[in-house]
Amino acid sequence: MVAFNPNELVAAQPADALARDLLAETGLRVTRQRAALTALLFASSGRHVTAESLYEELVRSGAPGSISCVYRALKDFSGAGLLRRVPIYGTHAYFDTQLNHHHHVYAEDEDLLMDLPAEQVSISDLPPPPDGYPLVSVDVLMRVRRKDSI
Repeated sequence: MVAFNPNELVAAQPADALARDLLAETGLRVTRQRAALTALLFASSGRHVTAESLYEELVRSGAPGSISCVYRALKDFSGAGLLRRVPIYGTHAYFDTQLNHHHHVYAEDEDLLMDLPAEQVSISDLPPPPDGYPLVSVDVLMRVRRKDSI
């Protein structure tokens, strides 16, 4: 797990140096592709990306990498605690750079994920988890559509 919040990085260093420091801190091997993806992901805070949207950014930036590299990196970054995976449906997922506890609103007609502060959600009367399965967290995903698209 990451010892510090990647969104609190100080931009006094070049983005590449910050990316390399962050990867080294997590114990992930530093590669050109991972450094480029890290720099893109944490250039601003509170981002929601899909593998496809991050790959498009990577291509536009001129950095090396393939879509499979992006999928692998997002999986590794999530496992290292740099990102939070937000499943939407099936295998479609967003990756969130905001690590504090919060929930999400998903606009289906826009394929847009938005943050919902945890204090705006009240959860009570949950049944106990099945035997042998400790509760890890409870995440709320509200699905919405614009009124004019219904």
